[in-house]
Amino acid sequence: MRAITGPGLGGADVLRVADVGVPEPGPGQVSVDVAYAGTHHAGALHRRDAPRPFVPGIEVSGHVRAVGPGVEGLRGGRPVAALTVVAGGGYAEVAVASADLVVPLDGPLDGLGLDVAAAVPANGTAAFLVLDRVARIEPGESVLVHAAAGGAGGPLGRAARLLGAGRVAGTVGSPAEIGTARGSGFDEVVLRDDLPGAVSALTRGRGFDIVVDMVGGPALRASLDALAPMGRMVVTGDASGAADAVVPVNELRAANKTVSGFDLAAFAGTFPDETGRALRRAVTAAASGDLRIEVEELPLDRAAEAHRRIESGAVSGALVLAVRR
Repeated sequence: MRAITGPGLGGADVLRVADVGVPEPGPGQVSVDVAYAGTHHAGALHRRDAPRPFVPGIEVSGHVRAVGPGVEGLRGGRPVAALTVVAGGGYAEVAVASADLVVPLDGPLDGLGLDVAAAVPANGTAAFLVLDRVARIEPGESVLVHAAAGGAGGPLGRAARLLGAGRVAGTVGSPAEIGTARGSGFDEVVLRDDLPGAVSALTRGRGFDIVVDMVGGPALRASLDALAPMGRMVVTGDASGAADAVVPVNELRAANKTVSGFDLAAFAGTFPDETGRALRRAVTAAASGDLRIEVEELPLDRAAEAHRRIESGAVSGALVLAVRR
């Protein structure tokens, strides 16, 4: 089968199309004939860090090809969305995922196109887990999301609404991104560099109950300062590429603030059942239109271009690779 492989570490140009063996599902697994594969900043990080040849790709849509021992309710040919974040392998004509992380798209969900479905499993699932499971959002609370115009920021803004947030604000890196972020349901969008001076006006002097930071670097300090007493910050990434920051524990204690970390791959590997429930929640919200995701499509053999665009910040919404029609 065709797949995108990274035979070594390096920039986006290390990615290339290759012929590789077709994976077979093991116990509790499902193989999928991939129609579309989602792309993410996390995939670019994996490309730079993976110590061996690999096939990237953490989410796909397509049709069930085969099921392993112990799998029930998923027959061959059934349309599905799947989260392949634990082992990767989504940039290929066939991918394998745990059956817990596969959602059928027929029946009530048959209105969700496969192109959009490929962009839901990672960012949509993470949004519900970050806000509900980690930050433990309560109705009426205020939420701040960094990188609000990106593929992860938009679902976080919409999921916050669905979970009952009272006020949802976002930050972006450039003025050109403000309009895109506003289209994702944010009440207010400000430039990230302007956040320190804007928090008081955005929250009437109180601070935010929840801050989700996937940028890191200077944004981390601004995020801590933006938290209200008893506020919770969830760190989900370091898109800025800045050096790791030190969180002052005594400052957290004195201000009654909390900082948590979240990694989707680690969480899914440890809690597959809970991840699967969040995945089904996200796919259902996308099918109903409550979790709206705008997608742009590139062919599989332009995966390197997709990574370059992601790393340069030139992607708003979601970018998917068309693998097979």
